[in-house]
Amino acid sequence: MSRPHTEPHTEPDTEPDTGPGTEPHTGPQPALSYAAGATGRPLLDHTIGADLARAIARFGDREALVEAVGGRRWTYAELGRAVDEVALGLLAKGIGKGDRVGIWAPNCPEWVLVQYATARIGAILVNVNPAYRVHELAYVLRQAGVRLLVSVTRHRSSDYRGMIEQVRAETPELREVVYVGDPSWDGLVAAGRAVPHTRLAACEAELSADDPVNIQYTSGTTGFPKGATLSHRNILNNGYWVGETIGYTEHDRVCLPVPFYHCFGMVMGNLGATSHGACIVIPAPSFDPVATLRAVQDERCTSLYGVPTMFIAELDHPDFTTYDLTSLRTGIMAGSPCPEEVMKRVVAEMHMAEVSICYGMTETSPVSTQTRRDDDLAHRTATVGRVLPHIEVRIVDPVTGATVPRGEPGELCTRGYSVMLGYWQEPARTAEAVDADRWMHTGDLAVMNDDGYVRIVGRIKDMIIRGGENVYPREIEEFLYSHPKIADVQVVGVPDPKYGEEIAACVILRDPQVQLTQEELAEYCRSRLAHFKVPRHLEILDSFPMTVSGKVRKVELRERLAKERGGAGARDAAPPAAAGA
Repeated sequence: MSRPHTEPHTEPDTEPDTGPGTEPHTGPQPALSYAAGATGRPLLDHTIGADLARAIARFGDREALVEAVGGRRWTYAELGRAVDEVALGLLAKGIGKGDRVGIWAPNCPEWVLVQYATARIGAILVNVNPAYRVHELAYVLRQAGVRLLVSVTRHRSSDYRGMIEQVRAETPELREVVYVGDPSWDGLVAAGRAVPHTRLAACEAELSADDPVNIQYTSGTTGFPKGATLSHRNILNNGYWVGETIGYTEHDRVCLPVPFYHCFGMVMGNLGATSHGACIVIPAPSFDPVATLRAVQDERCTSLYGVPTMFIAELDHPDFTTYDLTSLRTGIMAGSPCPEEVMKRVVAEMHMAEVSICYGMTETSPVSTQTRRDDDLAHRTATVGRVLPHIEVRIVDPVTGATVPRGEPGELCTRGYSVMLGYWQEPARTAEAVDADRWMHTGDLAVMNDDGYVRIVGRIKDMIIRGGENVYPREIEEFLYSHPKIADVQVVGVPDPKYGEEIAACVILRDPQVQLTQEELAEYCRSRLAHFKVPRHLEILDSFPMTVSGKVRKVELRERLAKERGGAGARDAAPPAAAGA
């Protein structure tokens, strides 16, 4: 049943699909790798501030935000007042519609307040990766033209204040820095008391759902990062539909150990929660398996998010069985390929029977496909689900651009409300990613099954070409997770004079005291994998190089192994004439 835009959200209201994630086609259709999400219910057509106001009106006395470590709590009514205080403070500092406000901080309640406060007044929030150092910080502040920066003073061993002072001379548009937990934060709130509250209503009256509200810098492996510019419509709808798909209501409590600076935290997490009146639970400033397990237990969380490495760390913690996780029913695993064995353990041992896999990228706000709550285990472990409402996906030949038949690999493309407005002030780079028909080219290799479910088989740049054979690392990784000695694994290609590339398995052992040899690994693989897929190199590691959002940096693994073996470095993989050849 459709819900009018002017009404506050009610029950989850998941309309029945007319098919496996697609609307019915008219007339005979070839079995091509294309699917369109249902459109029976309309997109949300209001701003993030307006959506929060609706949640406050309906759920004012329910908890909206909890900081588990610090013990601070806000109901929806209290959250609304705190957001308004920050919004008025920003107005007092001269920030208005279209101005860029940066935030450089780990997860904390103030991050959430700034997220919603900037949306209220039409400012554009610029997420600054907490792992950035001076060079990267200066680039982002300059490229986005940040006028005001909200930051912590320190985090772990990083002196944020010191780094900011180093770049002030290089960032002439940066007028003011406000530090969380510092008198400058109190000063921001105090300044807002002189601004009439009616200014907020006046600001919101000038806003459109299509206005830019967020810039997120994607972590490129070469060159400077690109600022994906996202609108209210982009990220509010994406958070909402992700939450709808896993059945969020005001009774849910969502534990978010994933970083807010990334879409996983601020869109799928924060916006997914507040658009349904659910509660955001922050277990710690950055990921800590014990803090996460404790927060789920103490706050009786019903949903838990994480990338696979986070779930592995929680499951393998020696005290895992001492925590009561029976309140959990759902959650999201995303950010990188989700190993089947890990997914099965999450369902069985963490009580997350309705856990969902999401697939997407920053440039698409982020989610394009998602598994459903009633999917069987095979679909929820072997695929990344099917297309979400109001989105189209297709899989194309990377060379010709033609849509490939179902069952054949190609590049996954997506189109719809979720595609970014563009890279901030970089039209040429935008045109490289989003074609003239508004299809976003993801760079991911995928296969669409006959039922419309999508499997990710790797990145175009990660695909290994060994002696003319296309090898998809994901397939080998999934198999190696079944080895009793292996806790985690990443497969990469390394230069080889005979075959062009050879396959290397980088492995973290379950027990570092138990040996695993190359011959033992090869023997394990020979009866189950084609000969050209058997890893020829084995690298035992204590950990993988990671991004701050928990993704494994495969490019760094390739470069390290290539250097150790005397190669020329990581290859920039060009797709072969036929991706599945």
